[in-house]
Amino acid sequence: MRTEAPLLAPIFRSDGQARLLSALMLEDEERSLTQLAEQTGLAYPSVHREATRLLQAGILTERQAGRTRLLRADPDSPLVAPLREILLITTGPVPLLKDELCRIHGIESAFLHGSFAARMRRVDGPAPNDIDLMIIGTPDPDAVYDACGRVEEIVHRPVNPTITTRSEFDRDSGFHTRVRNSPTVPVLGELPWP
Repeated sequence: MRTEAPLLAPIFRSDGQARLLSALMLEDEERSLTQLAEQTGLAYPSVHREATRLLQAGILTERQAGRTRLLRADPDSPLVAPLREILLITTGPVPLLKDELCRIHGIESAFLHGSFAARMRRVDGPAPNDIDLMIIGTPDPDAVYDACGRVEEIVHRPVNPTITTRSEFDRDSGFHTRVRNSPTVPVLGELPWP
């Protein structure tokens, strides 16, 4: 399955390549081809083809564990650090926010909305300047703002959290209706509407 170049990072050949690189570079863990296919939503042959290209380019390294090939970013490659920086800025907010927010009690769900989410969902438009984050629940606001600040430092974009309870979000308001009808990207939990 051929995918188009991602709108947030058109320097990558395809959205699939960007997803595969993100899976391997934003977490310092080995992954099998099967795990990568499941995590990225790509077909196994596509993952195999992209992984082969990245291995040949010296961006990935592999080792055998029985009959399984395990891949990871090659720590000795001079390309890994700059690629990781680009990926953090363009695709990294979701895993970074998930890692930060999962430690905060009182969050029922969290998701991106606004222009950053729209570009991630392949909606045309100008490059986003910031990241809009909706948090449903009753977390400590200071903990949320601190977490967003740590992510901001890494992705070099402001992260703007809005905290609301489920009952407030369910009420009719122009803002909440606009959020429900716009592209979203889940970060934690389920989206608060069907």
